[in-house]
Amino acid sequence: MPLRRSISHRSLLRLLSWQQWVFLVLAAAFLSSGFMLLRMFYMRSTLLVPTAGGTYIEGSVGELLPLNPWFTVTNDVNRDIVSLIFSGLLRYNPETQAIEDDLATMEVSSDGRIYTLTLKDGIEWHDSTPALRHYVTAEDILFTFQTVQDPQFPNSLLHQNFRGVTLEQLGEKTVRFKLEEPYRFFPSNLTLGLLPRASFEGVPVDRLDQVFDFGFHPVGAGPYAFRGLVQTELSTEVTLERFPRSLPPVYHLDRVIFRIFSDYTSLLSDLRNLHGVRLVPHNEKGEPMVPRRFTPVQYTLPQYVALFFNLEHPYLRDPQLRLALQIGTNKQAIVDTLHEKTIIDTPLLEIDVADWRYQYDPQAAQGALFTSNWNLPEKVRLQRLLEFRETNSVGALQMSPIVYLDTGAVLTVTGSIAAVGSTGGLLNGYLPLTLNPAASGAWIAALPTQGTGAVRLGENKVTLQNDKGETIDSFYLWRTNSWKEFKAASLEQELVDLFLQSRAGEIPAEDRVTVADFFLSDGMLRRRQASDPTDVRVNERGEKLSLRLLTSPSPPQYRQIAEIVQKQWAALGVHVGIEIPETRSEFEEKMLRRDYAILLFGQSLLDNLDSYPYWHSSGIQKQTEDKNELLLDAYNLSQYSSFQADALLEFVRKTGDEKEREEALQELREILKENVPATFLYSPIYTFAYHQHLHGVELGDLSLHSDRFLTLHNWFVKEQRVFKPGKSWWSFFPWLFSTI
Repeated sequence: MPLRRSISHRSLLRLLSWQQWVFLVLAAAFLSSGFMLLRMFYMRSTLLVPTAGGTYIEGSVGELLPLNPWFTVTNDVNRDIVSLIFSGLLRYNPETQAIEDDLATMEVSSDGRIYTLTLKDGIEWHDSTPALRHYVTAEDILFTFQTVQDPQFPNSLLHQNFRGVTLEQLGEKTVRFKLEEPYRFFPSNLTLGLLPRASFEGVPVDRLDQVFDFGFHPVGAGPYAFRGLVQTELSTEVTLERFPRSLPPVYHLDRVIFRIFSDYTSLLSDLRNLHGVRLVPHNEKGEPMVPRRFTPVQYTLPQYVALFFNLEHPYLRDPQLRLALQIGTNKQAIVDTLHEKTIIDTPLLEIDVADWRYQYDPQAAQGALFTSNWNLPEKVRLQRLLEFRETNSVGALQMSPIVYLDTGAVLTVTGSIAAVGSTGGLLNGYLPLTLNPAASGAWIAALPTQGTGAVRLGENKVTLQNDKGETIDSFYLWRTNSWKEFKAASLEQELVDLFLQSRAGEIPAEDRVTVADFFLSDGMLRRRQASDPTDVRVNERGEKLSLRLLTSPSPPQYRQIAEIVQKQWAALGVHVGIEIPETRSEFEEKMLRRDYAILLFGQSLLDNLDSYPYWHSSGIQKQTEDKNELLLDAYNLSQYSSFQADALLEFVRKTGDEKEREEALQELREILKENVPATFLYSPIYTFAYHQHLHGVELGDLSLHSDRFLTLHNWFVKEQRVFKPGKSWWSFFPWLFSTI
């Protein structure tokens, strides 16, 4: 039966006329063309827009600590997560580079001393439920900031930001901050994430950093709420979920998951599950090690790495020495080696420095060192030889300045009787002069090589007294009992003759020599050879110019920089001893005590670009042996003190006039340039990478690594098409007629 049906069907097809076949083909073409036109209309009349949903998973290398905005200063991994769980009264906008409203609106008094913050309506903590609403109140604001002000608060670095600030509650949602004096950067302090008072009831202030229950189950008022923490063999995983808030902006991603690995190799093994990679390392060529299907985004932060001169070191008090080290540092060679790009010449990162650029000039550095009275041993030796020659060239004593004389032999010296008045004179204060039988009107004496007044090995000063006991002449004599040394000394004398002839212009230019052509070997000058190193400079007291450079064991680039600087300064005649403690804690203790001549380290200005903590004299460390008396917030790593700089730094903090502020910064720049408290090197480049399936990533100008999440509301993994304004399916026929 099925076979019969199949045969009948084929027979029916054969019975179709050619007209029917043409109709079917035309109908199919019409339907296909209509579908194509509809698709073309839809694609041209719609836009792809982000839609809610999806998960973003980011991998990072580090260590997870309790999640609390009070204690994230030194842990960037924690700061990333905290930035999404907690929100502050204000927030930094990396797109506008300004501090803007977040949980509250702000009003500032005309004198810049009173900041009034009012919470927006309906802000809830993450533990809020439909049955029991937990709203953010002014009491939570007071708790967050008054706790920081408590003398027992465990984070002294954060504590100092609110010294001299008085808080006052004006209502359920309003708090007033009163400052002792205007401080234009104060709004930056109000970006600190708020904490719920109810979560810390009964906890002593000095134990807040030990509240692990809250730290690993945090409750904030940010755009994402903590939902879980899972520890695996490979990583620690923290899951956040979007929290429904009435505040703009609207976030698209449902979840953000942080996977924290112990090293980058472990991270790469889980790469197929990641959408983003934080702080991508670079290879030996300086290229970011970005995985396939990931897009790298490079950025800088308001940071700089510098060589800080400890101005309390006796050598570094000399500004000419600091200047020599500054212009004798080849920054370009450093950044090329590290594959960095941004050279920094001033700590004032907010000003335009296009009109002033540091210039590497080793010749000028040599000149500055000469002015500072730090000289190469060759110059010191030459100067001494010239002084001896000048002394020896006049007076009654005339002989060879170098002698080859074995022990037991004597040196015969002769001179004119007229010079001493009679034969009653003395040589070296004890040897009587006698008449020279071989020369009329002359005296003769034999200087021994042993006993009192003898001519000893090395340098000697021979004196001649007249018959009245007065010293009338002296002569510098060098004695050796080694033929090799005598030959070297003779060659040294020839070099001195050549130098004097060169200085006087008595010989052709191509034959002339300078002190740079000499090398001190075994205490004597000889011609410098290509393989000869630059010796260490000495001062007038014979002290060698040796400086100790301290740096941190991490990042590893600091060791590279220290070794480059060591080599560059060695060419100037400056010895640098590098010290890198084994642990971070050992390094921090030495840094705190200012136990260094030079410190290689980095500083961050954050979003306000305030240089006051780093260069005002109030940031100088106390000189004390008692560790408990050391100031933890002493950020002035150079121990720099300048009345002019202090006044300008204070003015910049207080003024609200942008023109006056810019003028003050320019003046401050010139003062720092002249004083040379540090040599500023570069601003590091960082790389963030995201998967091609993630869209909307625009970082802006970041002040912290975590600031990349301040534009998270633009990120999305899902999208849909919507009609453009004024367009709908009813627009198809007008569009169709317009295309004909």
